[in-house]
Amino acid sequence: MFTTREIRTKRGVLQYRRESLTGIRCRISPVRVERQIDTAPALSPSREGCPFCPDTINVSTPTFEDGSRLRCGESVTFPNLYPFAEHHVVTVITPDHAAGRFSVRCLADAISGTAEALSRSSGYASINWNYLPSAGASIVHPHLQGIADPEPTCLAGLYIAAGRRYLADHGRLYWDDLVERERCSGRFLFEDEIFWSASPVPLGEREVRGILPVSTLADLGPYIEPLADGILRVIEFYRGLGTHAFNAAIFFDAPRVGRGHRAFCSLIARLNPNSLSMCDSAFMERLHLEPVILTLPEDLGTLFSGGK
Repeated sequence: MFTTREIRTKRGVLQYRRESLTGIRCRISPVRVERQIDTAPALSPSREGCPFCPDTINVSTPTFEDGSRLRCGESVTFPNLYPFAEHHVVTVITPDHAAGRFSVRCLADAISGTAEALSRSSGYASINWNYLPSAGASIVHPHLQGIADPEPTCLAGLYIAAGRRYLADHGRLYWDDLVERERCSGRFLFEDEIFWSASPVPLGEREVRGILPVSTLADLGPYIEPLADGILRVIEFYRGLGTHAFNAAIFFDAPRVGRGHRAFCSLIARLNPNSLSMCDSAFMERLHLEPVILTLPEDLGTLFSGGK
């Protein structure tokens, strides 16, 4: 009725599960229970106790196998201590604990660092951002997350497979046809090296997508700065509408593939008036359509029996 693929990370077991009937997928990372993110939030804007601040980052965060962390400008990239992907890195964007705004250079450096770390692994990569607790950020200090796996996440897989079918059927890229259609619609926002428009079938509130002229992470380099600029323009647009929290994800095809696909960036605004509440729905659930679960279903029987 379902399939399970299991890998072992330095911190424990990670499972990928797929329901055979529907193709619905999830990831189960029991080690993440250790983070105690299902308890009452304690997300003070204070720097005290923050593992990503300059006075603690070098002792509280893990290193790559060679003992290093990757530094690009002000950003610092290192392995995720509680991974839910085969390759999972975190990039602290800035030393500023509660940054409200970012320069293009600052965000571009953080994207560059994440991309460089992910380029060390093969597979389907994405660069992601949960900003503020109501968007699922468990640490207030702004940071990106990069993941890469042998299979694409649910949403990426749908677009990659369908894009290849579209190319085979029509002899044109779906993404090129989409840009031409959306350029003349009321959803168009702006365009430079990257095309930005509102998604006609949004996955979340005020979803905006930027379509890049490349497919894989290896080709991202020349477009990092315009990508950062576009993301920040959308974020400022959200602020003008009264929302500050958001999720973002940048999806890539696997290396040396890229046929029929275009990398794209998706952002959604998150609405939550309580700045201290942490949502359990973040970029994986909202933009990748692939939930990250903390508890193994097989443990629930024991937990239920033990509670009687």
